[in-house]
Amino acid sequence: MTTDSDARAELRTLDAIGDGADLVALDAQAVRTSIELVSHVTTADLAKPTPCADWTLHGLLTHMIAQHYGFAAAVRGEGDPELWKQRRLGDDPAEDYRVAAEHVIAAFAEDGVLERKFQLPEFTTAFEFSGAQAVSFHFIDYVVHSWDIARTLGRTVSFDDSLLTAALVVAEVVPSGAARLAPGAAFAPEVTWSGDSTLDDIVALLGRSPNWPH
Repeated sequence: MTTDSDARAELRTLDAIGDGADLVALDAQAVRTSIELVSHVTTADLAKPTPCADWTLHGLLTHMIAQHYGFAAAVRGEGDPELWKQRRLGDDPAEDYRVAAEHVIAAFAEDGVLERKFQLPEFTTAFEFSGAQAVSFHFIDYVVHSWDIARTLGRTVSFDDSLLTAALVVAEVVPSGAARLAPGAAFAPEVTWSGDSTLDDIVALLGRSPNWPH
């Protein structure tokens, strides 16, 4: 079980990661990878299952788009939960996704983002997060969601070693235990895995089977 003191220690670890890595650049790289992958999505793909339990590709894309707009709103200091709500996909889901993704990339690129305080109502309303913590959350999501999209489409995805090294550190900080079983938890319980791929290690830590869909 993760205690409040454990959670605070984990958040301090994310701040330390921000001191040693260009989180904004790493996040942008992960998000641009997701844009490229989503560019291959067709209408026929939207009903496909994904490694995210209970989500079709349609559901995953609407979630990803909502997260982009929510984090961009947080950059502006806006804490209204309505800004995190899912939106209906238009006739061109790939374009809807690209616009949302470019929106959050531009927001994170503003001066001093890592030094700002973020309201993230989807996580908690009890306190604000540092910019480094918030960008870390978004970064690890889009490393994993890029993998999700690639697996759903039967494609491959790869990242630079430096990105994967940073992402593994963030993945190891994500709370485990009972928190992963709560309704709406961002990640499922860790999957036992042994291999030589850092990306596989990351997705297994965050509840995906690297062998999905098997």
